Amino acid sequence: MLSKIKPPFFELGPKSYMYGRDVVDIALLADEEAVKNDIRVIFTAPLILLERIASRTKNLYVFAPCMDDIRIGPGGGGGKVLPESVRDAGAHGVCLNHPERPVSLSALCGLIQKARDLGLYSEVCASSMAEVRAVANLSPNIIISEPAELIGTAESADLSYIRTSLETVGSVNADISVLIGAGISSGNDVYKCIYAGADAAGSASGIFNAKDPKAKLREMFAAVRRAWDDRQNGV
Repeated sequence: MLSKIKPPFFELGPKSYMYGRDVVDIALLADEEAVKNDIRVIFTAPLILLERIASRTKNLYVFAPCMDDIRIGPGGGGGKVLPESVRDAGAHGVCLNHPERPVSLSALCGLIQKARDLGLYSEVCASSMAEVRAVANLSPNIIISEPAELIGTAESADLSYIRTSLETVGSVNADISVLIGAGISSGNDVYKCIYAGADAAGSASGIFNAKDPKAKLREMFAAVRRAWDDRQNGV
């Protein structure tokens, strides 16, 4: 059984905002900054760079951005992502049901089980509280609770959404980690999520579309550490 990723942690991924060597450079920086800030970091890498990033980093949880519901192992399925290939590329987990790549609830059930069978963490996106509750009942390792309409914007979820997400997941399965995403564009956004009780926050466009992505990464990682320490110390 996989051990729970120790909070606080942070998830970042370039989607298609950046590619090639530039993505690898950010991953290498994230690898260093994870240690400096004593936080866990999930790096959701493009499929084509999974093996390259997994082999060159030591401190990241490298996740695939998707995989497909192919449960019978190698065979047909041209153009699909075989779960076994994700594992063999060195990935530690997989992100499922992103709004840009939605998955039906029945397929999601199979994919979470497949990830479990392969020793991969499952991280599942959900938007509405009904969806958050439905996903929680499938017992993934992590739920990314993020209002779909805020993805790619500079507006993050409010405190009411964060607290309701935590309560909803906790009422179903308190062992599931809760990550708040969508519209996370500053260290203040990250601080708000972690201080309010989330295990993690995450960002894509907020980092990879920033004027200086490396500076933005450092800002957000530092905010994770600061928020967690303040929360633990009752500041």
